[in-house]
Amino acid sequence: MKKVDEMFAYYLDLALRSLKRNKALTGLMIITIGFGVAASMTTWSVFRAVSGDPIPWKSSKLFVPQIDNWGPAGHGPKDTSKEPPDAMDYTDAIALMRDHRAKYQSAMYQVGAAVTPQRVGQHPITAIGEAVYSEFFPMLDVPFKYGSGWSAADDDHRAQVAVISSHLNDKAFGGGDSVGKTLNVDGHEYRVVGVLGDWHPQPQFYDVVNTGGFSEGGGNIFVPFTTAIANSMNNNGNTNCVDAPKEPGFVGLQHSECVWIAFMVQLDDAAAVQQYKQYLDNYAAVQQQAGRFTWSPNNRLRGLMDWLDHEHVVPSDTKISLYVALGLLLVCLVNTAGLLLAKFLRRASEIGVRRALGASRREIYTQFLIESGMVGVAGGVLGLALTGLGISGVSWVLPRDIAALAHLDVSLLITTLAVAIVATMLAGLYPTMRAAAVQPAWQLKSN
Repeated sequence: MKKVDEMFAYYLDLALRSLKRNKALTGLMIITIGFGVAASMTTWSVFRAVSGDPIPWKSSKLFVPQIDNWGPAGHGPKDTSKEPPDAMDYTDAIALMRDHRAKYQSAMYQVGAAVTPQRVGQHPITAIGEAVYSEFFPMLDVPFKYGSGWSAADDDHRAQVAVISSHLNDKAFGGGDSVGKTLNVDGHEYRVVGVLGDWHPQPQFYDVVNTGGFSEGGGNIFVPFTTAIANSMNNNGNTNCVDAPKEPGFVGLQHSECVWIAFMVQLDDAAAVQQYKQYLDNYAAVQQQAGRFTWSPNNRLRGLMDWLDHEHVVPSDTKISLYVALGLLLVCLVNTAGLLLAKFLRRASEIGVRRALGASRREIYTQFLIESGMVGVAGGVLGLALTGLGISGVSWVLPRDIAALAHLDVSLLITTLAVAIVATMLAGLYPTMRAAAVQPAWQLKSN
């Protein structure tokens, strides 16, 4: 073991001497690797943030049902997918809630409300949130700092209750336990029953239809779906219609076939998934028999991650940026390989002498791989600094709410160094093989 350590130290010393011998070439290789790694790691940090599983311990049990309440009229002439709408109308959402065929389930729509604090002198606060059912909170394992969600009885009785975020709690009540206090929301008094803990899922997977997955300032207030409907809290999200509502206003929206309500269910096993899918088809068949639908059932039941992919939650900009950055890294590696090849072959006479004195090809191979690795370490350190700068400036090229998700953490630090070292050693494989293949007799004869 001691001999191995001594040999490694010897190779390190040889590598340092070689790198110092031509400082300009060494610096050029380090800069090339540093920029290539920094570009790829910066874009990777963004892509990792937007494409990760937002609830990995439970995503396999969460599903989004879709019911085709538009039929052929909802598909353009070039639409061959025949996909149902990505949201529900009020009629179908209420029917699914009433039948309750899942362990947990919730219809939801986005609300925007003016919250008037009780403290004198404070201005109204604009709060973006969701109208949901009580099962929303246990279904998504929502953490609470104070209190809890409301009950199913509160849903049934259209109770004037609310769950607020810690951010809204700080602004409206100055922090602390505000459970039991009241908030004036759009002219109605709501009793606070819970304050959320640190819960800022990205993407906002529970309602990507209305949030697009990423939005600033959402999830500040949650109120019962039934209460929001009773109080005519208008939909603050997307509303899509094939035909205009026959009646005006919010009531007309509820009586129309317009889709504006997100829906999520929890199904714990494959049997439950199969049963729920059959239920959706049976429900659509009943609607067809009643004359509401004139087409065969066309439903979907997608798992959460499949749903996020279907909704294209990961922006195309981030994918393109990642591909471009990986291409740049590949170009940098090719250039580094060329520089290493030129550097190593210039030392052919030195290699010939070492081989003639008894050094094996394996020893030459080890020496030059260590030298490549040292370039990688230096390039990785530079790459870390450049990655930090890149993350701080990524908002210049990507939307601010997406750029804000990128951050430099321990895993990214380790990954950056590892990529730099491994990539540089891979780039040095061919130059090292060429160097180790030098014939000592030819070099001694020519010199």
